[in-house]
Amino acid sequence: MGAGDLIKQLRLKKGLTQEELGNLIGVKRAAVNKWETGSVENLKRSTIEKLSAIFGVSPIQLLGLTEAEPRDVLVSLPIVGRISCGNGVLAYEEIEGYEPTPETWLNGGEYFYLRAKGDSMKNARIQDGDLLLIRQQPDVDDGEIAAVLINDQAVLKKVYKTGDTLVLQSENPDYPPIVCDGKEDYSVRIIGKLKRTVITY
Repeated sequence: MGAGDLIKQLRLKKGLTQEELGNLIGVKRAAVNKWETGSVENLKRSTIEKLSAIFGVSPIQLLGLTEAEPRDVLVSLPIVGRISCGNGVLAYEEIEGYEPTPETWLNGGEYFYLRAKGDSMKNARIQDGDLLLIRQQPDVDDGEIAAVLINDQAVLKKVYKTGDTLVLQSENPDYPPIVCDGKEDYSVRIIGKLKRTVITY
């Protein structure tokens, strides 16, 4: 049984609604729903501890593990606040901190985190404040979500390519697409592909 199914089972056993459980922990009902449906794969340690206390189980039991199961090897990856690209080389100008990340999430290459800002990608279930695991790479397939450096500002958009034109599409109709055809007076460069969203509550 996965952690999400177990959380739901324990909640129902306690006779709690998702909203009531959220109130006990200090999060919205939508957050509890995402835990139970498996949309969030790595709960924060503080959340696991609160849930364990409410349900009267150990953190290991809550995650559906046994004491004998091997733990994931964790790798600390930087949460990058600002990126520059001098001489074609990416440089992390501001690092907000480091996020422990299961090694099983990484499949070769260099990785870093960006923090989502605003609601331009909300229809892709990316909310303000979420951590975005980015695999550093210079290109993505058409329609994939990428981190794109516009001057020294990193943004997250769906990327579409037509000839020499790059279209950066938000996942919110309130934001018009950004069309880059080489005539703009700012630099545009794909710096990585979104691999995973870590929802933070």
